[in-house]
Amino acid sequence: MMTRRRLLQGALGVGGVLAASRSSRAARQDGSPSDAGLALALARELNAVRFDDLPALAVEHGKMIVASTLASAASGSGLEPARIVRDLALEHAGRGDATLWFDGGRAPAHEAARVNAMLSDAAASDDSDIRNTAHYGTALTAAGMAMAERAGGTGRDLLVAIAVGYEAAGRLGDARAGGRGGIHASQVVGFASAVAAGRMLGLTDAQLAHAIGLTAFTMGGLAIGTFSWARQYMGANAAFTGAYAAMAAGRGYTVNADVLEPPRGWIGVYGGGDAAAVAPDGEAWDIVRFLAIKLWPGAHPYSGTVEAAVNAGRMAGAAPEEIDAILVSGPNRTTVGGSRRPASYTEGITSLPYFVASAVADGEFSWVHGTPEKMFDPALHPLMDRVMLDPSPPDVGYAWGWGGTVTIVTRSGARFTSTVQAPRGSAPRGIEWSDVDAKYRELMPGAGLSPERIERSLEWIHDMERAERASELMDFLVV
Repeated sequence: MMTRRRLLQGALGVGGVLAASRSSRAARQDGSPSDAGLALALARELNAVRFDDLPALAVEHGKMIVASTLASAASGSGLEPARIVRDLALEHAGRGDATLWFDGGRAPAHEAARVNAMLSDAAASDDSDIRNTAHYGTALTAAGMAMAERAGGTGRDLLVAIAVGYEAAGRLGDARAGGRGGIHASQVVGFASAVAAGRMLGLTDAQLAHAIGLTAFTMGGLAIGTFSWARQYMGANAAFTGAYAAMAAGRGYTVNADVLEPPRGWIGVYGGGDAAAVAPDGEAWDIVRFLAIKLWPGAHPYSGTVEAAVNAGRMAGAAPEEIDAILVSGPNRTTVGGSRRPASYTEGITSLPYFVASAVADGEFSWVHGTPEKMFDPALHPLMDRVMLDPSPPDVGYAWGWGGTVTIVTRSGARFTSTVQAPRGSAPRGIEWSDVDAKYRELMPGAGLSPERIERSLEWIHDMERAERASELMDFLVV
C-alpha cells in the first residue's frame, strides 16, 4: 500500500511540520504565508498530489463517495429543509455557474455546493468517517462538482480533489481530538470542501493555504443541533463555506499564516493542541482507511449495533411478544439514545431504540426503514420499550468506536448474543461495489430520474477517471 511518506519521498516530513508549529511567523507584507506556517506546509503537500499517486483503493472509494452522495441526495430531494435552501438559492442566483442536482436550476458555484450538500445531508444516507462521524463525502462531492462546472477539470481531477480534501479534513479532525467539547463534526468538513474546491480551481500553494485559513475562521457548528434540522444546515454550510473560501483565496484574499497553530490558532482553540496530527503519519490514505458508506439511513455510529441486532434477532427466531429484553452495549455506550416514540424523520433516524427494535422485529434493516410506514408504526412501540443498556455487558475488546453488541433475552430466559466490530460498508471490512450500486439504484428514483439516466450516471461514475470533463455527470442528473 502506497503511503503518504513514500509518495512525497520526504519532501515534507514530520519534522518540517513540527518545526513549523514551533516557529510560526506572521504573514509577509504581500499577504503570502511564511514558509513556517502549518497551513502552507499542508497546502504544499496536498497540492503536490497527482492522480497517479493515488492507490487504486483511494480511487475506488472516491467513486463510491460520489455514488453514495448522489443516492442520498436523491432520497433527500423532496424533504422540507432541502426545499427551503434550494428556493433561497434560486432567489439569490446571480451567475449560473453550477447545476442544482435533479432540479436543473443553476446558481453560483458556492450556492450550488450548499444546496446539493443539503440534499444529501437531509436524508442522512450519505457517508461518514469511521473515526469521528464527519460526513466528508457530501461536501467533497457537492463542492468538487460545483467547481468542476465553474472552472473545468477532468474526472481524474475530481478524484484527486476528493482524496486530498478527505486527507486535509481527516488530519485536522485528528488535531481537534481531545479539544473543546460540543463542536459538531461539520466544522472539520469545511476543510474538506475548501481543499477539494481549491484543487478544482487550480489554486497555488499559498492560495490553498489561505483557503484553509479562511475556513478555520468561518466554519462553526454545535453538536446540540444533531437532532434537528440544524444538522443538515451545518453540513450544507460546510460545503458552502469551504467553496466560498477557495473562491475568495483565488481572488487574492489573504489571512495570517499562523491561523492553525496553537495556542491561539484553530488547533489550540478548538482542538487538543496537537499540531503533529497535521503531519503525514506514514500510513495509507485516510480515504482508504476510514471511509464508511451508509447502507441504510440514519445515525451511522449505530450501524454496528443495528447489524448485531439483525444477527441476534435471526438467531433467536422469536416473535416480538416472546422477547423480554433487548440489551445493547458497545464502546462508551452509556445511554440508549433517541426517542422511543419518533414523530418525525429527524427523530427516527437518530433513535437507537427504533433502529434496534426494527432490526430485531424484521430480521433486517434497510432503506425501507427510513419511511413513515416503518418509523411511526405503533406496533413497534412495545419492542422499543424493551431496548435497554446491558447491565452486565460481555467482555468485548472493540477495535472501532462503531462496534456494538446486542443480546436478546426471551421470556423463557434464553439468550442470543451478537457482536459486530465494524459495520458493512466500512473500510475495516472492505466496501463492496455491489452494496454501493444497490444503494444507488434503490435511492436515485426518489429524485424522479428515469431508469436510463440512473444506469448511465452510475456507469459514468464507475469510469469517471476516463472523463475529459467532470461536469459531464450533470448531463444525467437533471429530471
